[in-house]
Amino acid sequence: MRARSILGVLSLVPVLIAAQQRGQDTRPGLAVLPFNNGGSYGQGKEDFDALERGIAGMMISELAANPAARVVEREEIQRLLSEQNLGAQGRVDAQTAAKIGKLVGARYMVMGTFVDFYGDFRVDVRLINTETSEVVKTESDRMQRDHLFDIIRNVAARLMKDASLPPLQRPAGDQRMSRQVPTEALTHYSRALLYSDHGQKDKAVEMFNRALAIFPDYAEAQEGLQHVKSS
Repeated sequence: MRARSILGVLSLVPVLIAAQQRGQDTRPGLAVLPFNNGGSYGQGKEDFDALERGIAGMMISELAANPAARVVEREEIQRLLSEQNLGAQGRVDAQTAAKIGKLVGARYMVMGTFVDFYGDFRVDVRLINTETSEVVKTESDRMQRDHLFDIIRNVAARLMKDASLPPLQRPAGDQRMSRQVPTEALTHYSRALLYSDHGQKDKAVEMFNRALAIFPDYAEAQEGLQHVKSS
């Protein structure tokens, strides 16, 4: 038991060192946990498992577009969840999320749930203050599955406001709003993240390439593909 505790502490050392290195960055930190499937129907289980990562990945990308915030990379959160065996659904509540947020130097944590009922898609999120473990704000959006990216973008914009971040400058904001990521491409991207997290690099590369075949300007898929190939 003692050896296991020591190993648990040691696994946190890289995270703590990274937090110290971020100490000079005074921007408010935001971190996004994998989303939970709230009970969906109409797709295969693996697609829903993948969307838990894919929705979080795209939410991170949208939030990171705002230079006023420091957004924690998805891989850092995923690594911490795996090391602490917190990846199982239902294992992370608001208090645990706040503790994770402190480890990665985030002021706010984003927790979310999605439900897909045969194409009727809903996303609900909670913004948590890591200092108090309190839910600062809840946001929700609902559309057809074909507009999944619009849901993510809308919720991310509201979260920026909830976290007291200034809006994006006009040119950058217009560019973000004009982008449309097809749901099929987002689904392949999500599966690529799932395979990557499980160490299945060949399948991850295949899914990233499928996403790019549908949407060649998919920056997140391009970055993910390069990351997998170089790792």
